[in-house]
This record gives sequence, structure tokens and C-alpha cells, in this order.
Amino acid sequence: MRNLRFAIFGAGFWSQFQLAAWQELKGVECVAIYNRTRKKAEQLAARFNVPSVYDNASKLLVEEKLDFIDIITDVNTHAQFVELAAKKKLPVICQKPMAPLLTTARRMVERCRQARVPFFIHENWRWQHPMRELKRALDSKVIGRPFRARIDMISGFPVFKDQPFLAELEQFIITDLGTHTLDLARFLFGEAVRLFCQTGKAHKNIKGEDIATITMAMAASTIVTVNMAYAENYLENDRFPETFVFIEGEKGSIELAPDFWLRTTTKNGTHARRVPPPRYAWADPAYDVVHASIVPCNANVLAQLRGGPNAETTGEDNLKTLELVFGAYESAAKGKALHFGKRGEA
Repeated sequence: MRNLRFAIFGAGFWSQFQLAAWQELKGVECVAIYNRTRKKAEQLAARFNVPSVYDNASKLLVEEKLDFIDIITDVNTHAQFVELAAKKKLPVICQKPMAPLLTTARRMVERCRQARVPFFIHENWRWQHPMRELKRALDSKVIGRPFRARIDMISGFPVFKDQPFLAELEQFIITDLGTHTLDLARFLFGEAVRLFCQTGKAHKNIKGEDIATITMAMAASTIVTVNMAYAENYLENDRFPETFVFIEGEKGSIELAPDFWLRTTTKNGTHARRVPPPRYAWADPAYDVVHASIVPCNANVLAQLRGGPNAETTGEDNLKTLELVFGAYESAAKGKALHFGKRGEA
């Protein structure tokens, strides 16, 4: 089978990891890079041996023969590029969050549906190796029906030091981390039927929230609490960017603990094993768990593009996560719980 040819839109920080992850897979090749600042595209292309660069997206789509597009640009530009791909009948992958507004995200999904164009969101958190192992343990029914769970992404990491623009966002931690952790909740426990959110600020000089607690009742009768914080404080087990999970079931418990320890406790005692992520030479060792997850996420999308089963993180599926994200903001603003229908729509 011939290689599938694709172009990357965007040559910013994350593009280097996305492109490196694609190069771990067989049967696919990046043939062009677009960036509004051509020099950045040229630098990335030289590093990864990509033959063509453009500073005009429309020109790229005219001149290059492509099988799909991978969008890694600012969230405010996602819609225009997704709709451009839909017009060209090209399958398209988009970074999270899909859009800055729920109405925009819904329009993007609808445009691709009308054009019969496959649309994917690069939601890699659920593809972290420890999370896949946690899911396997949960699905084994070793702890029976899960009735309560907690997902914690809490860190003292100085996020505003390296990315000061985040302090100017009116909506911060739920759009940044909530897109991951709420999708993870759906991956593990299914759809939410009720949600309540409270937010706060540890940093007084920022516009958005840097603390959030979201409690959800899932359709399968599991109560899930999601805690997020970038408080820049001191924590005993601060292992950014690890996410910790604790699940209680009728026959025991499962915990994804610091340093990738997966512990399953039943009447027979506790079975503990480490489930660390794989190591890639191009990944930052401090971010292995995140960077390594890009590879299986890309592989899952590539399988569908090659005629295999549907990918997990389609635009339509991710829309359900975004409905929880923006529902959380509505709940926090109104101080009340939101109820969701079968498809997660408020």
C-alpha cells in the first residue's frame, strides 16, 4: 500500500512532537508544512526532511496532492482550516480544544458531516499508556461495578512562567486541562447525565480560573469527581504532567498512583505493578507520558484513514467532551447542576 500523504498546518511548539510521532508510524509521510511565518515552517521542514513549505494555506491545497491535513495552530484558527479542508473533501485532524466556542465546534462537526469528510480531534490523554492499562483493569470487572471515582490533575507547576499569555484567557484551566480530564472521564465511565462545577483562583492576577472541581453523575451510575489546579504551590506527590485516578467498585478498588503505579485491591489483597510510558528519543523525558501518547493516538486515526475501524477521537465524539467543558463554565456561573440528555447535550 502506498504511503498516505499529509500536510501540517502550524509550525509552533507542539508541531515538532506531532511530526516526530507521525514518523514513528509506517505508511504515512508529511509532504508539506504551512505556517503564516514562513521561516518557522522552513526550520521545521529542514529538521524533519519535509520537502515543501508554504505561508499560504490555500496555495498549499492547490499545489499538493494530499490524503489528509493535520491542524496544529492556535485554537482561534481551527474552524477556518477545518472548513477549508471540508471544502477540499480532505480528511482533517485538529488539535484540542476543537474551538473556543461550543457553537463554533458544532458548526465544524456539521460542515465535515455535510461534506462527508472524516474529522478527528487529537485528544491524546486517553492514549497515555497508564490510562490504557487502567481501562483494561477496569474492564476486567475485577472490582465489579465502579460506583465512585476521582481524577486528579493537580500541580504546582509554574505554567504562567513559561506561557504568560495563559494569564490573559477569560477561560483557562477547564478549556486547557478539562478537555483532557473530562474526555478521560467519558473514556473510563461513559456519558454524564448531571454535572456540577465550582471554580476558583490561586493566582489573583489572572483573568481566568486556575482551580476547578467538577462532579458528574454518569449514565452507568458512577459518581466521578474531576479536580484540576495550577496553584503553583507545594505538593508531596507533584509529578506533573501525571494524572492520578482512584476508582471504587463493589468488589475492590483500582488506583493509578504517582510514578505510574497501578494498584488493584480486592479481597485477595493488593496487586501492584508499574505501567510507565514508552520512551522515544525525540520526547522530553519530563513529558514522556504525554509525548508518547501521541503515537498511538495518531495510529488510531491512521487506521481509519486506511479503511479500518472508526477512530476513538472523532470530531463528533469530542463534541460531547466540549459540551461538558462549556457546561462546567455554565454550572459554575449559575451555581447549579446541569442535566444532560443521552448524547451529553444540556
